[in-house]
Formats: sequence, structure tokens, C-alpha cells
Amino acid sequence: IRAGDVHAVLRELAPGRRVLVLSADETTPAGLAALLVEHGYGASRMTVLGDLGGRAESRLDSTAASYAGPAPRLNIVAVELDGPLPAGWTAGLPDDAYHHDGQLTKRDLRASALARLAPAPGQLLWDVGAGAGSVGIEWMRAHPSCRAIAVEADQTRAQRISGNAGKLGVPALRVVNGRAPDALADLPAPDAVFIGGGLSRPGVLDVCLSGLRPGGRLVAHAVTFETETQLAAAYAEHGGELTRIQVEHAAPLGSFTGWKPARAVTQWALTVSA
Repeated sequence: IRAGDVHAVLRELAPGRRVLVLSADETTPAGLAALLVEHGYGASRMTVLGDLGGRAESRLDSTAASYAGPAPRLNIVAVELDGPLPAGWTAGLPDDAYHHDGQLTKRDLRASALARLAPAPGQLLWDVGAGAGSVGIEWMRAHPSCRAIAVEADQTRAQRISGNAGKLGVPALRVVNGRAPDALADLPAPDAVFIGGGLSRPGVLDVCLSGLRPGGRLVAHAVTFETETQLAAAYAEHGGELTRIQVEHAAPLGSFTGWKPARAVTQWALTVSA
């Protein structure tokens, strides 16, 4: 891991995993140690290797909880992680892994969308109408070289996306605070697009479709009659896969337990010709 931002290590958290962190400077080990302690990994073994190959070559062993430094400016940190498993790399993290105001693609729908978006190493996703940023974040968690741009019109939500990305180990997620389709104009061409919000705005779907690279994938979700009609028309014109998803969860019903349905979502998925 290149520690331009030590939050990138949070993607790697798993008991027994060994990680090498290429430090930015002498402050990286302390920042890394504090982050590990914050996330329940204080028992992790840290070895700070300083000035390797030079006359002042050094080694400092400690746990994250006991780390006190100092570290030379040129250093690498070897970490043997020891703590709980906070989240796997498979799509569909628990909803409470995110800070949100209700504008969140829920767990089961997110997993379904990402299965069709098919994250691949080095590829770029546009997450349009990103809300809490969950789809872009889990796209990037799929592989260290996956890239994503979250486009969100609401400034508070855009700031929240950055916080969620850092918390879940993908601080390099790019956030664009703007309204589609105008905010998409100067972005690099994507390999995949998820439209979770803003579908009703004129031009959004067309711009996303025309921007895709050959072989690209698009997934769009609709929850209103108007946007569902729009997706039905797109399916009739372009083909692809049109699915209506209804999820129900067990919940108290008086002194019994019954099924509580969530709002049904219509999902359109398309892979463009290579």
C-alpha cells in the first residue's frame, strides 16, 4: 500500500493478514498505528524499517497500541494484522457500514447491481446520483486498481461520501459535487455506470450510455412510476436485462413476526457492444 492516505489500509483489515505500507514520511507510522487502534486492531504487530540500505538503517518493533516512534523520514512499515473482520470484499456490505441520510442503495440491491456492473482491475465506474457513495466504494474495494467517480448534487452528501470512502479503505474515490448530466461533461470515459439517482433529469441516461467505453456496463435503478417507464422504454430500444426486485425482511408484527416489504426497485442492466 502506498500511504498517501493511511486510510487505504482499512480495505485490507483481516485477522492474520500481512501488509507492507510504503510511508509518505516520518509521520505515517504514528498515523497508521492510531488508525489501527481506532478500528480494533491495536494488537497488530508493526515493524518500522528505516533508511533501508543506508548507514542509518534501523528497525523498530511494537504493536499498534504501544507504538511511540520515532521513525526516520524514509521508512516502510510491515504490519501483521490482529483484530476482528470488519467487512469482506464481496459486494453487499451491511447498510450500517455507511453514514447516510436514507439516500443509500440498500445491501441486497447493491449486491445485485455490482454483480452486473462486474468490477474489473483498472476499470473506471461513474456512480451517478451517488447518495452515500456505496456502489462506487464497493466497486473500488473489489480490487486495489479499480477507480470510481461519485457524482452527487447535494453538497452535504458529497462530503459524506468522502468520509465513507476513507472509513472503508478507498480514500482515492473521486467525488464530484455537481448535477448530472452537466457534471459528467468533462469526466474520463467510464467502463461502467451506475445510475442510482437523477434518472428523471433530461439527458442523464443518454449521456451515460454514449459515454461508455466499448464493452461497458450500465445499471440503473428506478423506484417511481415515471422512471420505471423510462427504463422500460430503454429496455425496448436497447435490450439488456429488466428486473423488478422486491425485498422483504422479518420484523415484529404485534407479538409475532411477519414480513416487512421494502419499496420495489426496477433495475435495468445493459452491456454495450465491444
